[in-house]
Amino acid sequence: MIRRVHIINFVRKLTLTTVLFLAPLHFLKLGFSGLEIGLIVSCFSFAPIVFSFPTGWMNDRLSMKKIILTALLAQGLSFILVSLTRGAGLMAFVFLLVGIANNALDVSTNSLYYKDDTEPNPNCKYGVYNFWLAAGPPVGFVVGGLLTLYSGYRTLLAVFAVLVSLAALALRGFGREKFSLVKMREYRSNFFQKRTLAFSAFLFVLAVHWGVEGTVYGPFLRTRFGLNDFQGALYMALAYLGIPSMSLVLSRLPFDPARNRRLLLLGMAFSGAGLLLMVQSDVRLSFVFRVVHECGDGMMGALVLLAISRLFEKRTIGGSSGLLTTIQTAGLMTGAVTFSSIGFRSGLQYPFYIAGALLLANAIFGLYALPPERRSENPAPLA
Repeated sequence: MIRRVHIINFVRKLTLTTVLFLAPLHFLKLGFSGLEIGLIVSCFSFAPIVFSFPTGWMNDRLSMKKIILTALLAQGLSFILVSLTRGAGLMAFVFLLVGIANNALDVSTNSLYYKDDTEPNPNCKYGVYNFWLAAGPPVGFVVGGLLTLYSGYRTLLAVFAVLVSLAALALRGFGREKFSLVKMREYRSNFFQKRTLAFSAFLFVLAVHWGVEGTVYGPFLRTRFGLNDFQGALYMALAYLGIPSMSLVLSRLPFDPARNRRLLLLGMAFSGAGLLLMVQSDVRLSFVFRVVHECGDGMMGALVLLAISRLFEKRTIGGSSGLLTTIQTAGLMTGAVTFSSIGFRSGLQYPFYIAGALLLANAIFGLYALPPERRSENPAPLA
């Protein structure tokens, strides 16, 4: 049953990431300003700030299946609404709905996987999970680029709306999860600990660079290298393969807390350096450094999930991890508004410089935020 989560994650990330990547180009065609684009993306980011913890709390106490089913159908409907919307104000509201649906899926599928204990090796468990999360976008970029090139962005939205709705069929057999009564003070106690607060700051800075991806990345590829929608999507798709590839490599490693910590911080450094150096005039050299960035993200992705799984107990991890999702979303929202404004006013290369430098600094901060864990330690024996 738990393997069906991978099907849902593959499809939902394939559709959503492609829609978001191509959205700024669509918004420019509609005549939206850089500030309007940043605000629209921020509305997508705002939803998880409000709904992450309530969704996680429901994951700990109620049905995860019903939440996932509702969210999949809502995401399909929201894609249709994006295709029909013309004004910037209404588009911001629609992207808020997209964000609510995506957040419910993120928190609920993560909670379902955190609570599962069928895989004894944490590295394998979260490496495979992150592989399927990351395998969808490269496929989506290529398919989406072709659909947009030959049929238009609105056709892409209609096709993806049907696809994500069909993913709900994978939920057959779900609904046998165990739940317990969790008091609010337990979540408060979990969060307001020195270790959790430091890790939260680490996640916030990590998420800031996602604001670059959702606002200026597509326009940068077009203005810097003259790439059309399909060429830009292909550039990103091929580079993005670094994420599932590194996740698969990590899944083959035996669990070792000390090595995992080193790899997480190394991945952060690779991600930052790649983001800084991809701003080249030669598209081939830029692509090489983008691959470096994505490989760093791939190393981080699985290991961040693993770190969260060991930070909280299974019975409270839905709500507790939801709080961390709120922190990450606040970082994404901050990055979206900041980098879209800087990029469209001062130059699309500057957000990459700033975000890359922040990631490199965060790798150093991680030496404090991620204290060494002895092999015998297991704060939250989930895996």
